[in-house]
Amino acid sequence: MTTEIRYRRRLAAVAVVLLALSGLLVRVAVSASAAVPPTPSGWSLVWSDDFNGSANTLPSSSNWIIDTGHAYPGGPGNWGTGEIQNYTSSTSNLSLDGSGNLRITPLRSSSGEWTSARIETRRADFKPADGRVLRIESRIQMPNVTGNAALGYWPAFWALGAPYRGNYWNWPAIGEFDIMENVNGLNSVWAVLHCGVNPGGPCNETTGLGASRACPGSTCQSAFHTYRFEWDRSVSPNQLRWYVDGQQFHSVNQAQFDATTWSNMTGHAGYFLLLNVAMGGAFPNALGGQTPTAATVPGRPMTVDYVAVWQSGSNGGPTDPPGGVDARSTIQAEAYQAQSGTITEATTDSGGGQNIGAITNGDWLRYDGVDFGSTAATQFRARVASGAGAGVSGLVQVRLDSPTATPIGDFALGNTGGWQSWRTVPANISGVTGTHTVYLTFSSGQPADFVNVNWFSFSTS
Repeated sequence: MTTEIRYRRRLAAVAVVLLALSGLLVRVAVSASAAVPPTPSGWSLVWSDDFNGSANTLPSSSNWIIDTGHAYPGGPGNWGTGEIQNYTSSTSNLSLDGSGNLRITPLRSSSGEWTSARIETRRADFKPADGRVLRIESRIQMPNVTGNAALGYWPAFWALGAPYRGNYWNWPAIGEFDIMENVNGLNSVWAVLHCGVNPGGPCNETTGLGASRACPGSTCQSAFHTYRFEWDRSVSPNQLRWYVDGQQFHSVNQAQFDATTWSNMTGHAGYFLLLNVAMGGAFPNALGGQTPTAATVPGRPMTVDYVAVWQSGSNGGPTDPPGGVDARSTIQAEAYQAQSGTITEATTDSGGGQNIGAITNGDWLRYDGVDFGSTAATQFRARVASGAGAGVSGLVQVRLDSPTATPIGDFALGNTGGWQSWRTVPANISGVTGTHTVYLTFSSGQPADFVNVNWFSFSTS
């Protein structure tokens, strides 16, 4: 890569575009917002959004992608469910409320068109490491509307397998975890797993394997409740579990499925999370006839206090290092605490988000408080790409606690076919336990850029 191109990539990486959109903020009475709960003992926080920010602004573009229209480009119409609304990025439909909440508000125009909002996390790698449990949780008040006025409302908090991005025709094989679904203002939360083939198959598509129950205490519509999903790889067979306010009401396990179905659903990079309020479609129509109707009332938002993802396996106590992270989780390269000589840029790799680029000889990345636990990690793997010229290559090295320490492992990389042509490369490392500062360092005999890094992880095998 020439010096001029490298310079331009650095300039592009620091360009910031601020977009301010105005719109209607529909106000309803809700209980006070709460922060993301403290990380439980024995767990580590993987990712979260507390939706703090100014009123009538959009959620963080670093965390969320806003879906618009009636379908993904090239995907099934009406988002594959028959829902009728047009998703927009207008703050009339999607906005922070200034009190630590996100609101997704369906509206109906004078011509009868329904609009609403749907967002999905940029990260698409939410998956437990071997022997760990992943916990995905949100505190939500469903749209406060019931009876005929609620016909067609379909709020949801859910997850889709990463391979769905850019394909849109591999559902349900890639997996879908519906953590919270509700329709027509009923005082009920549905938990559903979609998998396998459609129609039929091991998940009884298009219905899925589901369960439902009333919200504990106050109704789903009148108060906030906490909806949680756990993917447990610490037990055999593995388990999937659903909760409302800490009460489990649905579960499935690996033994219920053939090996191919389970592998297709769990063997990929992980999942991305979604929040949306649809209007009409197969689910509300199945329980309420053709919806929405003339009696359906617009303007009732789903209110989201926070979304958080935890993984079991760290001490989780007050002595844990700031920024601590599980070594066996997928560590995003851009989540460094310090760096030298690199840039951050958008990636086209599966799951989207960002990668670290413009990496050349002598550059480094630092990650604090990486917890390897008491069982030695013996392998390192990284998601890398290279568009380096002929004869240009270098080493990706792992060092502990100092950028000049002897590497505990490395691998060599040359051109992979382009700066966004990604491959996962493994390397053996000296066994590591305990908590360390991890440095990724880069060594090459040429001055040119030779590698981009998207993510990395450690494992015992």
